[in-house]
Amino acid sequence: MFSIEHEFDATVVTLVDEGSSYLQEDVIVSGFEDCVTVEQYDPRTDSVQKITLSMTQMRDLAAAISLPEGVYVRDED
Repeated sequence: MFSIEHEFDATVVTLVDEGSSYLQEDVIVSGFEDCVTVEQYDPRTDSVQKITLSMTQMRDLAAAISLPEGVYVRDED
């Protein structure tokens, strides 16, 4: 399950882990004008872990999802 919310400066997607096996904490993806952040609560450290991707990194990640194993250079169009 997931939700999408449009805030003043970001689009926020929350991914909720569902299923019968061990469930992970929710993942929150926030898309800003110049970057994308991914956050997840870590119960072992009782803190939120956060990474920030540039828009170039995000485009590379989106392109990589459907490609086979290998090393690639994405053409800037």
